[in-house]
Amino acid sequence: MALLNETIAWLMKRRLPRIQSFMERPMETQEQMFWNLIQSAMLTEWGKKYHYHTISSIKDFQERVPISTYENLYPYIERMMRGEQEILWHSDIQFFSKSSGTTNARSKFIPVSKETLDDCHFMGGKDMMTLLVANKPDTEVFAGKGLSIGGSLYSNELNSRSLLGDVSAVVMKNLPIWAQLIRTPSLDVALMDVWEEKIQKMAEVTSQENVTSILGVPTWTLVLIEKVLEITGKQNILEVWPNFEFFIHGAVAFQPYREMFANQIFPSKSISYLEIYNASEGFFGVQDDFARPDEMLLMLDYGIFYEFIPMEEIDNENPKTLTLDEVELHKNYAIVISTNAGLWRYKIGDTVKFTSKYPYRIKISGRTKHFINAFGEELIIENAERAITRACEATGAVLTDYTAGPVYMNDRQQGCHEWIVEFSQEPDNQEVFDKVLDETLREINSDYDAKRYKDMVLKSPKINVVPHETFYTWMRSRGKLGGQHKVPRLSNSREFVEEILLVAKEVWV
Repeated sequence: MALLNETIAWLMKRRLPRIQSFMERPMETQEQMFWNLIQSAMLTEWGKKYHYHTISSIKDFQERVPISTYENLYPYIERMMRGEQEILWHSDIQFFSKSSGTTNARSKFIPVSKETLDDCHFMGGKDMMTLLVANKPDTEVFAGKGLSIGGSLYSNELNSRSLLGDVSAVVMKNLPIWAQLIRTPSLDVALMDVWEEKIQKMAEVTSQENVTSILGVPTWTLVLIEKVLEITGKQNILEVWPNFEFFIHGAVAFQPYREMFANQIFPSKSISYLEIYNASEGFFGVQDDFARPDEMLLMLDYGIFYEFIPMEEIDNENPKTLTLDEVELHKNYAIVISTNAGLWRYKIGDTVKFTSKYPYRIKISGRTKHFINAFGEELIIENAERAITRACEATGAVLTDYTAGPVYMNDRQQGCHEWIVEFSQEPDNQEVFDKVLDETLREINSDYDAKRYKDMVLKSPKINVVPHETFYTWMRSRGKLGGQHKVPRLSNSREFVEEILLVAKEVWV
């Protein structure tokens, strides 16, 4: 396996000049992506509708083609799911990635073209490995197996010639042979559709492997590791996988979990952490510098053209969008993408801040629909993550999961935010935890602070500590177990808060 490690590491190093090229020439790269997309889609139904053959500039495109939500594109996607082709994109669509959507129960099905697989998802996976090697040239990660926690695939009832599933499952199904050789578990296990059975089988298989890296969501990774330790009887996962080097994470903010992973899960300074930004709609970012946690290089040559909506424009019917050269550092923007699968000027629902230019690096700041703004406080996920991380640090707490929503004002009392928090290690002082959480939110969010002034609008947060496995039980009751499903961190309604509190009562019993 040493020869294989050396060979793959050498091949990955050869990819670095391409990455450096788009880092140095960002707008030229994005303009090339734009024209490739327009030319490829000219003869599609969408391209004919908006006269792509007469588009002469990015400004033309922005003035002519509307901003799209999933609801706007769904009639076209449904026809594609029924087997019609050349609707939004020119090549045949045989896969659709299923996105659970965390603000409602309705699933979304995102078209995945051959170009998306080859030039976006696979490119992202290879660039991820390239940047691992660039940050740690002496790595031996390819001498072992990469453990990936994926989803499942199933037949499309509307058209038997296509498949539906989590984007991780779609990617795994189509991986080249060389990539299959360095990952675990085998596809028949990785694509099992009963999540609890899959975790059991994955734990049995991977506990016998030389696992050197994990690619997965932090929450579900913890579930798998607990199962591996249960099977092996070991106290620490590094006793099972002594050659482990990298945890590659995405989908949820890692900041609240960082201390737990560094001090308890992988208690070794030799373990490195790398964040990726990979979604059903595409592969967008990779952390290029281990010294910059929570920051990712925006990948500009994956067949995606980016636009950004300033947050003050987000609710406008025709919001102003900015191209890459127009953005400012440290401001919140909603991402709009046009892709090589036919998502045209599509709002993916995420918000980002730029932390640097040349190269363009981003950090995920939240969701356009995941926030609490019941009182004009505009609390976003980035605020919540910072506050709960600081509260944990101040009290020695180790977080498992959390969510928050509003308690609405009525004629008898002010409103407040109600938090539900599950710990693997509870705070040494719950009152201090609650106080630090509230004070941090006031410090970093002026709108929240204004509403908290003398409790005139908002009282201090109500924080409920729930027993172990409350969130797991709730997710299971909703049929949302699996790496693609995430606990909604913030909601502008009380739906999730009330459901989880009911589950917590059952768990206590």
